[in-house]
This record gives sequence, structure tokens and C-alpha cells, in this order.
Amino acid sequence: MDIGLAILFIALAAIVSGVSCFLAGVSHRKRRAEAEIGSAEQEAKRIVGDAVKSAEAKKKETILEGKDEIHRLRSEAEHEISERRKDVQRQERRLQQKEETLDKKMDNLEKKDEILSKKIKEAESKLEEAEMVKKSQFEVLEKISGFSGEQAKAYLLKQLDQELAHEKAVKIRDFEQQLHEEQERRAANIISLAIQKCAAEQVTETAVSVVPLPSDEMKGRIIGREGRNIRALETLTGVDFIIDDTPEAITLSCFEPVRREIARVALEKLISDGRIHPARIEEMIDKARREVEATIKEEGERAVISAGINGIHPELIKLLGRLRYRTSYGQNVLNHSLEVSYLAGVMATELGLDPTVAKRAGLLHDIGKALDHEIEGSHIEIGVDMAKKYKEHDAVVHAIHAHHGDIEAKTIVACLVQAADAISAARPGARRENLENYIKRLQKLEEVASSFQGVDRSFAIQAGREIRIMVKPEVINDEKMVSLARDICKKIETDLEYPGQVKVTIIRESRAINYAK
Repeated sequence: MDIGLAILFIALAAIVSGVSCFLAGVSHRKRRAEAEIGSAEQEAKRIVGDAVKSAEAKKKETILEGKDEIHRLRSEAEHEISERRKDVQRQERRLQQKEETLDKKMDNLEKKDEILSKKIKEAESKLEEAEMVKKSQFEVLEKISGFSGEQAKAYLLKQLDQELAHEKAVKIRDFEQQLHEEQERRAANIISLAIQKCAAEQVTETAVSVVPLPSDEMKGRIIGREGRNIRALETLTGVDFIIDDTPEAITLSCFEPVRREIARVALEKLISDGRIHPARIEEMIDKARREVEATIKEEGERAVISAGINGIHPELIKLLGRLRYRTSYGQNVLNHSLEVSYLAGVMATELGLDPTVAKRAGLLHDIGKALDHEIEGSHIEIGVDMAKKYKEHDAVVHAIHAHHGDIEAKTIVACLVQAADAISAARPGARRENLENYIKRLQKLEEVASSFQGVDRSFAIQAGREIRIMVKPEVINDEKMVSLARDICKKIETDLEYPGQVKVTIIRESRAINYAK
């Protein structure tokens, strides 16, 4: 019991001492906080006092600055008002001077008006006198001439009109002659410059291809057992394989150059491969056909790049590539088209025109020749259809249609393409036909036309592409001209061989002739 009570007393004493210590700490913190609060209030009062003093000082300073600004503004306003008053005074003096000047001018004008009024009256009186004199003179002239005033006026105007008409006719004739001479000179100069700038090479193309052989033994392998190999080659390519006594060579003959090129490439592949039998022949021909088609596309793209033209439809580019294997009188048509494009562009530049359309029309003018073996119609009609199909410019279509004179050339571009086409085809060595055969063909064409009754004269023009026939008007009337043209066309088709088409033009005219003695 005693131990428990001792422990309890100790615990109570500890609790009491802890509570007293806690209360003493609280009292100490309270006093400290009150001391800090008191110092903070004093600091706050000091800061507020300082702020009030600073505000009073700034207020006084601001009031002084405001008074200074007001004084400055008042001075400036007074100065400005003074200046404006001076300006107003100057303006008043100037206006007063102008009023005085205007008054003087008005006085002078009034004096001049009076003088002019007098002069006008004098002039009117003199005019009346002149009219009376003129009237009396007219009466005298009418009596002397026997014409009234209107009749004399009409007579003089008629005489003047006749003199002017004669002078106009003389001047127009002189101008036309001068213009004709000038245009001939300028045209010759432009064409000569274009020809000088064009230095194209020309190699005559042929209708056959020769394939070299490593030995004559290869001929037997190409022919095959009982001729099966050569029959397969000719059937699949449509080309004639001519195997004769020519040593180590085979000749391929075909009017269609693309098929001939496919056959040549296929035969060269078969010779290098060594395996020649119908199945291998068919495989090589397919491979050669793909190679030639790729070459055609490359040639078309090369031509377009060489001509400096863009925006041509891919199908037209392929047709241009086919022209690489097309010839006209031994002249390669693709090279001819490039040459025409270049010449037309040069002449357009010399004339101060944009050469783009001229070069484009020159490059595409013979595009129909790529398909004239496959589609009926002339190469001009085919070319026009192709150009319209692939949305070519109207000027290009017209130039294609007019480049052989089938229709009248209505644009400068069409005329330039005509001239460039003639220059390219007429160059020495460009085409294989010699002069003698050319003259004979034109003479025969004229003889066929002249053989009909009622024909007076006939003229082959446009290198044999057109014939113009003068008929006797008393024998051939207008109704008979149509049937005569049809009969001449039929006879030309039956009796003559000619490239392209021949235009038949019949001309009938009546003349009245008399002589002034």
C-alpha cells in the first residue's frame, strides 16, 4: 500500500509540474506575442506616417508641376493666337489687294466689251454687204454658166470625185507593187535565214533490211526442216524473208517498217541464241515486239525533247515514235517532222511571233502517216482526227489540215508549216525520186486531164498533189464541171500511181474583150 501511494503521489507531482510548466510556457509566449504585436503596430504607424508625409510631398510637387504646365500651355496658346491674328491680318490685306485688282480688271473688261460690241456691229454690217455681193456674183455666174447653184456644186463634186478616184487607184497600185516587192524580199530573207540555221543530215531509207549471218550454214537452220522455221517467221511477222545466193546475209522485205524492224530484231536474237524452232521463234518475236514498242516510245520522247515542246498527249508521243520507221520517198518521216518543226520555229521567231505553236504544228503535221497503213483515208485526214481526239490546239489542227493545200491556210502558223514542209522535202538528197521521174509523173498527170473533151489547159502543181484544169466555157457549163471533175478523178485513180491524194480543181471563166480605137 505504501509503495502504491508513493507511486501515485509521484505521478501526481509529475503531472502538476508538467501542467505548471505548460502554463508558464503559454504565459511566456503570450507576453512575447503581445510584445511583437506592439512593435508591429508601432512599425505600421511609422510606415503610415511616412506614407502620409510622402503623399503630401508628392501632392505639393504635382500641384507645382500642374501650375507650371498650365502656365506653359497658356503661353503657347497666347503665342499661337497671336500668330493666327497676324495670319488673318495678312489674309485680309491680300484679299483687299485682290479685290482692288479684280475691280480694275472688271473695268478693263467692260471697256473691252464695249469695243468688241462696236467691232461686232461693224463686222455684221460688212458681212451683210459681203453676202449681198456674193449673191449678186452668184446670179451673174448662173447667168453666164447656165447652171443653178446646186447644179454647179454637183458638177464640181463629180469632177473632184473622178480626179480623186484616179489618184487613189494610182497610189493603191504603187503601194501594192511596193508591198509585193517588200514581202517577196522579206520572205526570201526569212527562208534563207531558216535554211542557213538548219544543217540536217539525210540518209536515204530503203524498204528492205539486211541481216548479216555468221556463216551460210545458218541459212539452212533458219529455213528449218521442210521450211517450217521460215514459214513460222513469215507468218508471225508478216515479212518476206529472202534467202538467196547473197553470202552470209538474209534480206527482209516489207512495206510496213515497224513489222520489218520487229522481224529484224527477232532474227538477230535467234541467230545469237542458236536455238531456232517454231516455239523459240514465237517467243523471240514477242520479245522483239516489246523492245520495238519501247524503242518507239523512247524515239517519240526524244523527238519531243529535241523540238523543245511539252504537254503532248502520250498517245501522240507513241505515234511520233512510229514515224521513226516510216519513210516518204526515202526520207525518214520523224527526221522530216523535226526539221519542219525547227524551220517553222525559226521563221516564226524571225517574224516576231511566238515559235511554240509553230514548232508544235511542224512536229505533228505528218502524224497521220503513222497510221495510214492501218486506217483508211489520207494522212492529212488521219492526222486531223488524231489531233482533235487528243485535244490539240485549233491552230495546230488547222496547220495539219492545210499543210498540203487541201484547205486554204488562214493563219500565219499554217503558212509557216507549209513553207517549212516544202523546204525540208525539196532539199537536195532529201528524197529519192530523181528529176526525170518527177517530171514524167507531172506530165502524165497533165496528159490524163487534157485528154477529156472541153479541157483547154491543165497545170500540175504542189509537186503533183493538185492539178488545176482550165475548161472552155462554151463547151463546159457549170453543171458539167462536177461530172467532169469526178471523171478525171476516176481516170487518175485507174491509170496513175501516186503517193497520198491528188486534188482536182476545175476553173471556168467567161471574158468580154473589146478595143478602144
